[in-house]
Amino acid sequence: MKKVLVTGATGFIGNLVVKLLIEKGYVVIATSSNEEKAKQYCWYNAVIYKALNMQALDATANYFKYFGEPDLLIHLAWEGLPNYKASFHVEENLPKHLFLLNNLIKHGLKDVSIAGTCLEYGMQEGCLSEDMEAKPTVPYAIAKNNLRKEIEKLCFEKQVHFKWIRLFYMYGKGQNPNSLFAQLEKAIENKIPVFNMSGGEQERDFLPVEQMVKTFVTIATQLTVEGIINCCSGHPVNVKKLVENILLEKCSTLQLNLGYYPYTDYEPMQFWGNTTKLKKITHHD
Repeated sequence: MKKVLVTGATGFIGNLVVKLLIEKGYVVIATSSNEEKAKQYCWYNAVIYKALNMQALDATANYFKYFGEPDLLIHLAWEGLPNYKASFHVEENLPKHLFLLNNLIKHGLKDVSIAGTCLEYGMQEGCLSEDMEAKPTVPYAIAKNNLRKEIEKLCFEKQVHFKWIRLFYMYGKGQNPNSLFAQLEKAIENKIPVFNMSGGEQERDFLPVEQMVKTFVTIATQLTVEGIINCCSGHPVNVKKLVENILLEKCSTLQLNLGYYPYTDYEPMQFWGNTTKLKKITHHD
């Protein structure tokens, strides 16, 4: 049976990735920094759990051996989100993740799938394709893009399968409580009369987290298409309309206070992902 190592296993995405891999029959090696938290998940007894403290990596360790020589790595771990503008992404996270990935690859890992971000495209608008130049503007995206360039080069040298999976937007149960949709769900549940948000005229590429995870795992576990791959719907959605549709589905009378928050200064108003490469994997027309 193929062994898959999942870092960041207790995160919003990682938890669902682990569950789906188990359902598909993979042997899952799950890792995170907090085993007590991992024990709270239903999958804990169905995986091989190995704790890893990214703050205390051992320069003398063979992490490929430590994790039981996995056939595939799905690297989801990343600290400090959603604080995208903090300098620690470049100064602290980047060197730690570079070290870990270098260690795994140099000791024998042959198949790598890493979560990237649509923020690597920077302020470019419209339909974003993988062959476009990355123009990240915030430290989180800069760190991710630099990680990609270094690991892509190493994978080429070592003849390692490499998939850099650029995540666009997702929503669903378990999301960061400060996110728009988590706050909206809380407001609906608590029957708050007015919900504060931005003007809502942004157009974004959204997927329910369950669909995003299914797509992510499909990309990660295949070898037909490699390199940078957008993980997205391929369709722009107006944020205000999406929120209004959720209110309709929930039969909520909550009123939207549009324009309460300013638009972010690190995202363009309209962008979505090109799915040409993705369709070669999922075989969708």
